[in-house]
Amino acid sequence: MKLSIVIINYNTKELTLNCIDSLYKQYKTELEDGGFEIVLIDNASTDGSGKELLNLLKNKKGIVFIESSRNLGFGGGNNEAAKKAKGKYLLFLNSDTEVLDRGLIDMVDFLDKNEKIGVLGARLLNIDGSDQRSAVKFYNLFNLFLMLVGLERVGFLRSSPSKIKKVDWVSGASLMIRRDLFEKLNGFDKNLFMYLEDMELCFRVQKENFDVFFYPNIKIVHKERGSSNKPFAILNIYKGIKYFYKTHKPKWQYVIANILLKKKAIFALILGIISYNRGLINTYKEAIKI
Repeated sequence: MKLSIVIINYNTKELTLNCIDSLYKQYKTELEDGGFEIVLIDNASTDGSGKELLNLLKNKKGIVFIESSRNLGFGGGNNEAAKKAKGKYLLFLNSDTEVLDRGLIDMVDFLDKNEKIGVLGARLLNIDGSDQRSAVKFYNLFNLFLMLVGLERVGFLRSSPSKIKKVDWVSGASLMIRRDLFEKLNGFDKNLFMYLEDMELCFRVQKENFDVFFYPNIKIVHKERGSSNKPFAILNIYKGIKYFYKTHKPKWQYVIANILLKKKAIFALILGIISYNRGLINTYKEAIKI
């Protein structure tokens, strides 16, 4: 088997069904003949969508369904699903995506021909067809500062290259990796519940002397309608950055990164107080404590 496509469902039944339908539209032959498989894990959904999906998809070939008894987060859920995968390559694909062409076959072929590339990130599109910046620079101290002052949103750290290109890291919304390498690395870091686990994984991939590349010759729409909210995202990004620096960087860099995070949280808290924004106040009160 060439490819296992891993998808997590957490209270996103309709999105998950649309994602799987798009895969069947493009790869019905591969899924039914055993060249590809979909490994779908329900991450302890609270809306009953896991059981509904199991019932709706039970007659489709090429789907392995897993039910988790608890919410394992993004990395943990993908790790659990990957244990059941049989493909030479793993594609971690968000449930809020739709695959519009047969570019996954080309991505598999590209990895077959380039043995030192460990991770291949697929081009993502916004709903309006514009490019979604999903190739990212590592958050070294300078880049972390740019991110915290809001410059990441305007393209300082993120891009969508028009050519196949070596990059620092790619979005976990559509990330292909060699299964043997993923297993050697013990998968996504279990200490990261959600957010930045893709960056951390790509960092370790490169420490193993493999490259990370961006692959633009594919069309995947990423709707960005996941199962988390903005405060949850901010707090987990804070936790992820601190964990990344504590685990992979010298202590002095961890100290500076922590100072930058605290200053951003204090500034946002003050802004929230001035503007009577209860969301900012509550979120960054918690961020300061991290």
